[in-house]
Amino acid sequence: MEVRVGSSPDSWGVIFPSDPKQTPWQRFLDEVAQAEYDWIELGPYGYLPTDLTTLQPELERRNLQVVGAEVMHPLEDPSAWPALEAETRKVAETMVALGADYVMLIDDVYRDLFTGDSTAPKRLDDGAWKRLIDTINKAAEIVRDEFGLALVFHPHADSHVEHEDQIEKFLEETDPDLISLCFDTGHHAYVGGDPVEFVRKHHRRISCLHFKNVDENVRNKVLAENIPFGKAIKAGVFCELFEGVVDFVALCEVLNDIDYNGFAIVEQDMYPVPFDVQLPIAKRARAYLREIGMG
Repeated sequence: MEVRVGSSPDSWGVIFPSDPKQTPWQRFLDEVAQAEYDWIELGPYGYLPTDLTTLQPELERRNLQVVGAEVMHPLEDPSAWPALEAETRKVAETMVALGADYVMLIDDVYRDLFTGDSTAPKRLDDGAWKRLIDTINKAAEIVRDEFGLALVFHPHADSHVEHEDQIEKFLEETDPDLISLCFDTGHHAYVGGDPVEFVRKHHRRISCLHFKNVDENVRNKVLAENIPFGKAIKAGVFCELFEGVVDFVALCEVLNDIDYNGFAIVEQDMYPVPFDVQLPIAKRARAYLREIGMG
């Protein structure tokens, strides 16, 4: 087993490309290095500088390496394709320049993060599901054929690929040589799944992991009251790695059993949050993973 541990802007309260409530990007880079992470994802496109002449020296000065970056759009919506295609190419070009491994694709949420107002059906009909799969395939082919990178798909709470049956349907209908999963333990537990057993069952389709934990009491309230994702984050549904429902010791055993060799990006989605909160949490997460034999 070789787990290469990193972190991402999510753990510093960043969920949007630009927002004054979020940690300034220079502070994020300073603190992620202070917390002794060597690897990062770039978070939402535009949060960190998109100009490589600015970004690259800042990364090198802190000895940080980039493993991937995200692209998030409504994948079943044909009108979203031009923006998705353009952003995918920009992100992939940046990943190549930085020596990164993957572009991560996420389906946009089906309701407003904070009001809960619907922006799309909760579950897709057959036609819309086929469009989603076709869009992911097209993006994956661009990433592979034009840039020589891997596309990883991230199931996400409040999106059209969130529950285990949806993820398994996605796996059945996609080519394992073209698309693999970035599997997020927290998002899986958020909707009531068992992430440890999912990794055991589907590890051959998982090429990278997001390590995240969920407060059981807050999660139960979120599910019972149908609280939207943004409000759930604000309520503290995601907690420190050693406190929630995800058993990371058991997960470590599974990763050892399957001889996992890949990245694990630590995340604790927080928004909004005071800027002095994140660094101590990030340090504790790093120490905890070392204690249990990961990274």
